[in-house]
Amino acid sequence: MECLYWVLGFLLLAARLPLDAAKRFHDVLGNERYPGYMREHNQLHGWSSDENNWDEKLYPVWKRGDARWKSSWKGGRVQAVLTSNSPALVGSDITFAVNLVFPRCQKEDANGNIVYEKNCRNDSSLSPDLYVYNWTAAWSEDSDQGTGPGGHHVFPDGKPFPRPHGWRKWNFVYVFHTLGQYFQKLGRCSVRISINTANLTLGPQVMEVTVYRRYGRAYVPIAQVRDVYVVTDQIPVFVTMSQKNDRNVSDETFLRDLPIIFDVLIHDPSHFLNESSIYYKWNFGDNTGLFVSNNHTLNHTYVLNGTFDLNLTVQASVPGPCPPPSTLPKPTPSSATFKTSYSNTPVPAGDSPVELSKIPDENCQINRYGYFEATLKIVEGILEINIIQVADVPRPVLQPDSSLVDFTVACKGTIPREVCTIVSDPTCQLAQDMVCDSVDVDEACLVTVRRAFKGSGMYCVNFTLGDDTSLALTSTLVSIAGKDAASPFRMVSAALISGGCLAIFVIVTAILVYRKHKEYKPIKNSAEKVVRGKGLRVILSHTKAAFFPGNQEKDSLLKDHSGLL
Repeated sequence: MECLYWVLGFLLLAARLPLDAAKRFHDVLGNERYPGYMREHNQLHGWSSDENNWDEKLYPVWKRGDARWKSSWKGGRVQAVLTSNSPALVGSDITFAVNLVFPRCQKEDANGNIVYEKNCRNDSSLSPDLYVYNWTAAWSEDSDQGTGPGGHHVFPDGKPFPRPHGWRKWNFVYVFHTLGQYFQKLGRCSVRISINTANLTLGPQVMEVTVYRRYGRAYVPIAQVRDVYVVTDQIPVFVTMSQKNDRNVSDETFLRDLPIIFDVLIHDPSHFLNESSIYYKWNFGDNTGLFVSNNHTLNHTYVLNGTFDLNLTVQASVPGPCPPPSTLPKPTPSSATFKTSYSNTPVPAGDSPVELSKIPDENCQINRYGYFEATLKIVEGILEINIIQVADVPRPVLQPDSSLVDFTVACKGTIPREVCTIVSDPTCQLAQDMVCDSVDVDEACLVTVRRAFKGSGMYCVNFTLGDDTSLALTSTLVSIAGKDAASPFRMVSAALISGGCLAIFVIVTAILVYRKHKEYKPIKNSAEKVVRGKGLRVILSHTKAAFFPGNQEKDSLLKDHSGLL
């Protein structure tokens, strides 16, 4: 009888040897289990069960801390960076991206080879070789029969590589693993995959990625990385809040009597909700009631100081699985179809039965909800400031090159404690000078600010008045005229120069006219002496008449007119 036990034990041991010899994907990729891990999961489209065998001969398995990791890559270790657009609303697509970070001075070229960057020093010396890995040359020596039985152009589970155009430039094998399933992908130094989350388990999950590189007719691991992603049945909602004159937008403290702008951002990178009707239900906590809108932005003004609880509910109708026929409402004789309905009091999905609606084509719609809460503190602040007067100040004796201007600024709201002035170019873009001072303002809230300007021209002047919670801004354009102490002397000089030019012009004109009359020789008679005796006076009279027109009755030409005949 004892011999029979020995025989049975030997047979059982022999039966287990093949199973122990062959590694499976979950042995290679799933060495660590996480809280909430489940062995059974819904099948992901295009993924395979991690119960499949792993070809350890073609794809060796190294444990963490194995010394062989240090020599898996020339020049150092390769880092893999895994990111995702999590969180994802159940039913939408979630995308994972892996990027390989090579050691210093290394990069991937257009042909998929790993080369050294030009003029890059690694360990204080330039690399003498061009290639880190010249896989193009390796492919030229490779056989196209590598996808057959016993070939090396296959994945760890034995499936052949896809061969689209340019596939020989893909020299890295990526193995993704999550929820008891794996996905294999051939690629370059960066790859992306997307998963539809309709069949994924809600909550945080772990994605693991192992990366292999070509090594002759085999592959060696170069990097491993993992990251947590989240699948949720609530719409991921974020709200940005902004307000004019608010000094710090991140402290959730805002000013009374000024509108606050609320902008709702829905995290939907796969555009799953693009065709959905989305409603926003606001309760601002100040007894103003419930506001329902289909616009993602809304303004609200608090008129009292205090602390208020803000609550937002976002509701969207999305495609979803239909419940069993027994749970659907029965149609009434007056209604042939069921229309989508929206509950006035939203119920968080997962806490109670999901609200469903049936449409004629037998597809069901599910109302999904998202929530946002915040506690806002409303205080008094500087609501508005205005420049009511701009006045020149007499030029100081010690600073003759500077122009002083007094600006009177009126404010509304709380009393400011500081004032800052920024002097810029006329476009208000290039700041030239900035001065900040503390101020002591009375209850009238009038601030007089004196500023100096060097040189004439147009300036943009910005004024900022602030206290602990608020910051108000206003600006104006000011023109500074040039002032020259020697300007009276210049005016006299200009007058003298103008008078001199006029005298020269008169003399030149007189000489020209005189020459013209001198060349003319009239018939000699008794009247010649009379004309010549008064010739110069006649010429001057003509010149005077040209510049000083007036009454010519006393002109000597009238008296001697008979003598010209």
